[in-house]
Amino acid sequence: MAFDGIVTKAIASELQQLSGARIDKIFQPSSNNVVLGFYLAGTNYALNICTSSPNYRIHLTTHPKPNPQVAPNFCMVLRKHLIGLHIKNIITNDLERIVTIEFEGFDDVDDIICKKLVVELMGKHCNIILLDDDNTIIDSLRHINNENSSRVIVPHIKYSYPEPTKQNFLECTNFSDFEKAVFSTGENQISVAISNTFNGISKNYVEFIMDKLQTSNLEVIYNYLEKIISKTEAQALSFEQLEKDYFLVTDDHTHNFDLNFFIDDFYYKKETSEDLKTYRNTVLKLILSTLKKYTKRLENINRKLQDCNDMDKYKLYGELITANLYRIKNENIAQIELENYYDNNNLITIKLDPAYTPAINAKRFFKKYNKLKNALEIVGTQKEETLKELNYIESIVYELEVATSIEEISDIFEEISENVIFKPQTDKYKKKKNAKIKKSSLTKNKLQKFNPLKYTINGFTLLVGRNNKENDYLTLKYARKNDLWFHTKDIHGSHAILILNNVTTSPSDEVLTKCAEITAQHSKARLSSNVPVDFCEVRYVKKPNGAKPGMVIYTNNSTLYVNP
Repeated sequence: MAFDGIVTKAIASELQQLSGARIDKIFQPSSNNVVLGFYLAGTNYALNICTSSPNYRIHLTTHPKPNPQVAPNFCMVLRKHLIGLHIKNIITNDLERIVTIEFEGFDDVDDIICKKLVVELMGKHCNIILLDDDNTIIDSLRHINNENSSRVIVPHIKYSYPEPTKQNFLECTNFSDFEKAVFSTGENQISVAISNTFNGISKNYVEFIMDKLQTSNLEVIYNYLEKIISKTEAQALSFEQLEKDYFLVTDDHTHNFDLNFFIDDFYYKKETSEDLKTYRNTVLKLILSTLKKYTKRLENINRKLQDCNDMDKYKLYGELITANLYRIKNENIAQIELENYYDNNNLITIKLDPAYTPAINAKRFFKKYNKLKNALEIVGTQKEETLKELNYIESIVYELEVATSIEEISDIFEEISENVIFKPQTDKYKKKKNAKIKKSSLTKNKLQKFNPLKYTINGFTLLVGRNNKENDYLTLKYARKNDLWFHTKDIHGSHAILILNNVTTSPSDEVLTKCAEITAQHSKARLSSNVPVDFCEVRYVKKPNGAKPGMVIYTNNSTLYVNP
């Protein structure tokens, strides 16, 4: 359900337990987030206020957020006015999505001071507004002062609550009032009619009630809404988790801040998923841009190689004309017919440029032959290099497809940022890159932390790299020479290392097969059957000079065919 007025009221009712808490930290992780740190009875709490249009909310949080080294202006204002104050009260205005946090404390001369923080959770109009004791705006997260707005939100102006555009459900004294208000809309769909009539009641929450109670009876819906809303003050509610949503239900066995921490976990997972998708699409876009560039380059190379297929024909024309110059008239002609002594003296027609004599045409044929011959050698080398680049780019695309966390995508971005073929694209996005996890670089130190996937098979340990750089580190630096290396044959995938340190017995065929199956699962052939997997001792795996990350050559290998 949406973070509507009912949810806002329920969350704020739980937050009443923070009354008396002292505010000791304030930071602003992003333009849409403000986090307030409180201390109460030996426990620290963090209150997250999010004004992002699709995910607006207020709740306690246990998920850490980055604290910028340079605090934004609004954050500095909040610190100046609120640090050291205590929460006096947390209130909501009926079912409006507005939470007012009242603070009080003492100034330097022990005079009582009062401040208010108004959190407006209204979609694209979300805002956080700091007020003094007479409701004058000190500052706000977003300043509003334009002709299209019904209110002015700028410093030194008296704050006024938004004018309600719908009716207040709490003013309905009985079902008759509720029914009359709903039917006055003329809307046939009950969920739409109710949400359009009353503040703070979302359409999908009404649909959930109808589905849960298996009814479209207006009186039953009214009674359920009244019951839910009456329970908010008593904090006798809980959330019911659905696949991609949540809904408020009654619950007499709730604990402190259950609703807050449920909302915290729900939106953390949701935003992490959205961030992952956005980050992946951003990196994929620049990779596909490079892939398109090299694919087009390969097409041009193939076109040039196609032209080179005719080079022997031009050499033949030059030889035949030169051999017959003694009997060819020295005049400009469009074509000539000569005997081809390479083909049993069968006649061959050679088209000439009429602007030149046959002798000069022969020289032009030889020149074109030599040009194509040189081009064949150069273009052949270019094709080989281009195919290597395309193969590497495809391996990056595979890595991106199987990445499951922002950290993994960040590793991929770091890898391609170091590669010259991606430089024009990565330089554009480097400043925008949101690296949420600080990582130290990999070293030869065996104790250096890195994060390969780990499997245990009959007492043996199998490590699987998650990207090209980790594959290189795992195979070439971390693994010992007698460990076993696994990789799908001629198919993009991860390197896998079967650790044999301090193992007195050789791995059985069952262990080797299981290792091969896991390796195939972490490859582009994970959905195929009968996948070939090569394995050998690490000592036989080498990295050629100048090879791309993750690219190796190996010998003395055996092959297993497995089904992932």
